[in-house]
Amino acid sequence: MDEAAVQGSRSELDQLERSVAEVVEQLVRCRKENEELKSEIESLQKILRGFKGPLPGIQPEGSLVDDVPSAGISYAERLQIKQKLVQILRRIDMELREDSQD
Repeated sequence: MDEAAVQGSRSELDQLERSVAEVVEQLVRCRKENEELKSEIESLQKILRGFKGPLPGIQPEGSLVDDVPSAGISYAERLQIKQKLVQILRRIDMELREDSQD
């Protein structure tokens, strides 16, 4: 092999090593972000489990109005909070699925 070919191979190898290092750094960042998102999901799931009200859209038995006192939060407020948490969980789940496909 002549000197030019050796230099070209070294250059390509150096570029490949830099690319691999960048991919590894990105993987580490993604793993850290994934762990943070998992922690957020677990926290939100605990919050959702804390709401012991009926499923969204279902009135509690014997209730003729939306406001049912429960720890100072009305039924309508609890329902709205629960729905927002479900939307957040779905959005996070979709983002995680998109990231895992990339």
